[in-house]
Amino acid sequence: MTIIKASITAGVELTDVAIFIEGDCKHWPLFVFAHGAGAPMDSPFMNQMTELLLEQGIAVARFEFPYMVQRREIGKKRPPDAQAKLLDTWRSVINRLREYRSNGRPGFIIGGKSMGGRMASMVADEMSVSGLVCIGYPFHPQGKPEKTRTEHLQDITTPTLMTQGDRDALGNKEDVAGYDLAGSITMVWLTDGDHDLKPRVRSGFTHEQNIRTAADAIADFCGRGNS
Repeated sequence: MTIIKASITAGVELTDVAIFIEGDCKHWPLFVFAHGAGAPMDSPFMNQMTELLLEQGIAVARFEFPYMVQRREIGKKRPPDAQAKLLDTWRSVINRLREYRSNGRPGFIIGGKSMGGRMASMVADEMSVSGLVCIGYPFHPQGKPEKTRTEHLQDITTPTLMTQGDRDALGNKEDVAGYDLAGSITMVWLTDGDHDLKPRVRSGFTHEQNIRTAADAIADFCGRGNS
């Protein structure tokens, strides 16, 4: 594992963010993988997805937003940073990885789980990345389907893959069918999956199957090491 640091500035505050890189990111396609609002970068889900992608020749870089770093330090839960700080973190991480990679290698994909993917989607066009992956995109807050988070997705030009449980409480298959989404977005639906892609027992599918299906789709999207 390689660890590099990126610095972000929020007002007058300078914060260092550590980026943990696994796999050969200077020669393999790279997936920059951000965590969701409530779980850290080394949650079981994040670890399993990372392992599956590494097996298929996709390098993975993970980092934590400043509020999650502080949570580790003080041992207490903290709410996510303001959106502006989350987006600045993404910009700094992307710029630092480009500097580190420095060989113009294609296959630079950004994305993440839930909130991490949503924030990535808001900088993808601006930062001219090769692609965007959202795992469990939060199309709306739970229980509030009228408060959609889709405006910027109507004209996003970055090639985008979204892997979504078809009964996700933050955007199920029926909800998403009614949205006006850009043609650059490809949806991969995971059978009976919830926001974490987990199906009910009676579906006949397992969480492991859905995670592997999502990982295979992401690896294909990233190029399976051939970009």
